Amino acid sequence: MQTDSVRTNINVARTARTDRLHTLGATTRQIRRVALRWISEPDRTEELTHGELLDQAACAAEALVRLGVRAGDRVAVHLPLVPESVIATLACGRIDAVRCSMPVGLRAHELREHLRESGARVLITADGDLRAGETRALKALADRAVEGCPEVRNVLVVHRVSRPVPWTPGRDLWWHEALGGNGPVASCGHTSRGPVGGARTLEV
Repeated sequence: MQTDSVRTNINVARTARTDRLHTLGATTRQIRRVALRWISEPDRTEELTHGELLDQAACAAEALVRLGVRAGDRVAVHLPLVPESVIATLACGRIDAVRCSMPVGLRAHELREHLRESGARVLITADGDLRAGETRALKALADRAVEGCPEVRNVLVVHRVSRPVPWTPGRDLWWHEALGGNGPVASCGHTSRGPVGGARTLEV
């Protein structure tokens, strides 16, 4: 996949196969094979092996369950094209939750309407998004959208830019902390079609 600011490659079929092998005792070579490669501005590369991707998806699924997400519940994903978006898709698939994609280009009132229609209880967003050298404040926009959406009980925030963000204690959680890490998660993420269908929307 290639856009103005990001290129992502992921082999979902191979990841699904490795998931089965993982439970049966996959070989080290299979687990260490690169599953996802992401290049961001300014040409920063992140790679996830199948093992890392599966581990982070499992951690994210557990985090969602701790937040009360159950099978059939909606999880709104308001993320740019970052690894955590893929991890969130796989995590939702693990617990049979429905990922509802919220385009980052939406205005606050538009995002609010999408959230209301989805009935999502958890929103996953990012602190910001760097595109064409400019940073978009996604968390601040998400905060305005969540006003008037009592169904949204928690907001998971992926750390992607170095800038302060507004914070609501008790509602907002850093993604990496929710997943049990001590720092930004680089190795840790559409619809009811499940993980494969969702990832294909990324033009893999």
